[in-house]
Amino acid sequence: MTNTYESLQVGDGFTSSRVITAADVQQFADVTGDDNPLHVDPEYAATTPFGKPVVHGVFLLGLASKVLGRDFPGHGAVAVSLSAKFLRPVPVGEEVTIEVKVSEKIERFKHVKIRLYGYVNGKMAIGGEAVVIPPSE
Repeated sequence: MTNTYESLQVGDGFTSSRVITAADVQQFADVTGDDNPLHVDPEYAATTPFGKPVVHGVFLLGLASKVLGRDFPGHGAVAVSLSAKFLRPVPVGEEVTIEVKVSEKIERFKHVKIRLYGYVNGKMAIGGEAVVIPPSE
């Protein structure tokens, strides 16, 4: 369902979940060139405080971007800005839930401010905000 500026209300939201596999992380590393061993090398990651490979933070932002541009507000939405804080590591192989919620309508530009959250094992792993131009239809 596509939501327009007019149809969106403060408090409207959407959630999406996905398990991030080692193959997903490797593909992300291949595409971006970010092959930090913390993400792709289990032996190296075992020597870190995390104990095992963790998902790239920007990969998580990519999941949020997918939600904003495809799921909510819907196809044709355009992100104007996106900011986030990474609050805890997301181990590879875990399910991540992305939640977005309209926090403000910006009448002057017909934009919406959206709070975004990412959860793993019921705990917040990422928190942030986006400003989005909703689809016109």
